[in-house]
Amino acid sequence: MQVEIRLPQQQTRRAHDAPASHPNSHVLSYLTTPLLLDILPGMKARLLFNRRAPITEQAFAELVLWEIRKPLPGCTHSYKYRLAFVVAGVCVLRYDNEAGKGDYRHSGKVEAGYNFVSADRLVADFFEDVRRWQDEHSND
Repeated sequence: MQVEIRLPQQQTRRAHDAPASHPNSHVLSYLTTPLLLDILPGMKARLLFNRRAPITEQAFAELVLWEIRKPLPGCTHSYKYRLAFVVAGVCVLRYDNEAGKGDYRHSGKVEAGYNFVSADRLVADFFEDVRRWQDEHSND
């Protein structure tokens, strides 16, 4: 499976592109389970993409998607993912899934379930929320 990611400014990146470095890279290590292979013993996974996209000078999005052999408990699909939008070192928006908990969207301190349809829809929904967050906070 080859997943194509459409980033802001109409840039297109492929799953095999190397991730970009960023001074706030340590922030994302605290957001979700850092290593998929530690979630369930013996589970094999294939990294589909690991991409960091600068949004503004103070903001970036990080997208990580793994294909796994069977769904995590609480999920109906065979993906493990985390998508985060970080502004000035603070994660303001995150989509992720966890074993036993399922698919979730976090906006600030508010957490709500997320209806996963496909990897493409996940990325589209995430960037739609990023744009919405930017519109709502344009005067901050």
